[in-house]
Amino acid sequence: MHYTVTELIWLFMTYAFLGWVIETIVGTLKKKKFVNRGFFSGPFCFVYGFAAVLMSVTLQELRDNNLFFLFLFCSIQATAVEWVTGKLLERMNQHKWWDYSEKKWNFDGYICVQYSILWGILGVLGLKFGNSLFLGVFHLIPAVAGRIAIAALLVIAAIDFTASMAAVFHLQKEIPAVCRWNRRIGIVTYRFGKWIVSHVEKRMVRAYPVIREKTHSPSKEGKFAEGCSFFKLFWLYFIGALLGDLVETVFCRITMGWWMSRSSLVWGPFSIVWGFALALATALLYKDREKKAWRIFLMGTLLGAAYEYICSVCAEIVFGKIFWDYSHIPLNLGGRVNLLFSFFWGFAAVVWIKLLYPRISNLIEKIPKRPGRIITWILIVFMAVDMLMSAAALIRYDRRDKGIPAANAVEEFLDEHFDDARMKQIYPKAKEPPE
Repeated sequence: MHYTVTELIWLFMTYAFLGWVIETIVGTLKKKKFVNRGFFSGPFCFVYGFAAVLMSVTLQELRDNNLFFLFLFCSIQATAVEWVTGKLLERMNQHKWWDYSEKKWNFDGYICVQYSILWGILGVLGLKFGNSLFLGVFHLIPAVAGRIAIAALLVIAAIDFTASMAAVFHLQKEIPAVCRWNRRIGIVTYRFGKWIVSHVEKRMVRAYPVIREKTHSPSKEGKFAEGCSFFKLFWLYFIGALLGDLVETVFCRITMGWWMSRSSLVWGPFSIVWGFALALATALLYKDREKKAWRIFLMGTLLGAAYEYICSVCAEIVFGKIFWDYSHIPLNLGGRVNLLFSFFWGFAAVVWIKLLYPRISNLIEKIPKRPGRIITWILIVFMAVDMLMSAAALIRYDRRDKGIPAANAVEEFLDEHFDDARMKQIYPKAKEPPE
């Protein structure tokens, strides 16, 4: 079943509301008083909506075929979303917004086996019964009224997001630029905005008292890309994309006996799957680098499998091609992931966090600060243009396969510079998905 954008937005908001209901009921029962849980002030927990849409888009092929793997991947995806959300909120506020440390079989205080099982059950129920029920209700609404409702919900969500982000940053006093901006705007707007932020702050502190506590950040030495900063993560992405392409190229030469391109992009030897994986793993596991290796291996295995599966599905949806296929390898799931390579992700996570990251991080920080920033922004622009051009070339490649002629000058340019012969050279393993 393929969903329209409007249907996905409706499912997102519906599950976000149901998630808020669940969180609020549980929080109210625990504290014996009403607690408006969630990052946002409105009756929505968007992490539930995001997880539900992610499952709906990526796990459709498991819905009617394999109940066990549907449950397993619902558990993994929802747990990964919960863990990543917790990590991101901690990076923003330097505090844990929830803590499962008192529960058995927890990891990092953000996730635990009990809730992972619950998320898996809820995911299965949602995919097999919930989606059709909620979309049935949506389609009962007149088309115009439905579009107005969707637009209104998006506007409300955008306003809520802006106010909540302002409240979080204001709680930590980390962005003086906002204060300077506030002084420039009109006094009425400023007071109204201040009232909103204050209201949201109070609501957040009541729901999550720990975020009011102040933390002391270590003083910085003024190095380039110090710590786990944006510049550091970009350089790790760039290095990971380059090394990933090299590793896959050599691996294919050894196992298949011939050289082939393993690049994700039309310009340069870059594998963005590896690049994003390296940057994401560093951002999420940076604070866990001193923990036991088996814990990092476990998270690397589970997150790596989920990440690879999601990348495979999304690439097929967007570009109409399958870029890797493990159907010939035992213990695979739909040819998208297999147990052996999932263990490789776990092993790679341990080697990266424990051995390679400290050394590469030190090398990056030795780059002179001013030249480093200039080079970084040049590379960011280049990679952004490269990714946009690659996406356009792949989409046009798929349309040519379907016999659709060029409709404008852009498509004619793509046909001339990225014809089928060149695309097959860059993406030799890309193939049409089975009917």
